[in-house]
Amino acid sequence: MSSDNRTSRDNPRVTKDASATTVGTTLFDVANENFTKLINESAKVQPEYAQAISNLQQEYIEASRNAIQTTTSVQKQFANSNSNFNNLIVSDTAAPYIQGLIKQSNDSTNNIIRMADINHQLTINVLNALRENVKNYSRTVEATAEFNSNLAKAWASSYSSIQHQFNKGQ
Repeated sequence: MSSDNRTSRDNPRVTKDASATTVGTTLFDVANENFTKLINESAKVQPEYAQAISNLQQEYIEASRNAIQTTTSVQKQFANSNSNFNNLIVSDTAAPYIQGLIKQSNDSTNNIIRMADINHQLTINVLNALRENVKNYSRTVEATAEFNSNLAKAWASSYSSIQHQFNKGQ
């Protein structure tokens, strides 16, 4: 085998006597393969990232629930064990205010839950819209590539026709 026909050490597809078109085509093929490998590697770890984030969120929820239960339990225990609080009697005039405070607390909690539900639905709708936009982007890239390919073919056809006519005229 002659030294001119040997393949490159870095890429076995590129021969030293390859034409510029072949090298260009090979360059694009290699770029396509490498970018595809990068995307595939990212896709492999994505489920692990999603699971790790989900686990972290679940741990945070459990820690928050535990902190609330522990804090209110300690406060209740403190109030029940303190002799000053044991003798505390809510007067008849204060009882409606206490009931009002409890009702306001319940109403506020329910309003926050409704707000969170609306926020949740809005977030899901935004994510679905973004997903549709990514699909549209992909279709746009494909249509643009097809247009550019057709344009290149038309240009190459016109160029060779003009070049042929120019060569005839000389």
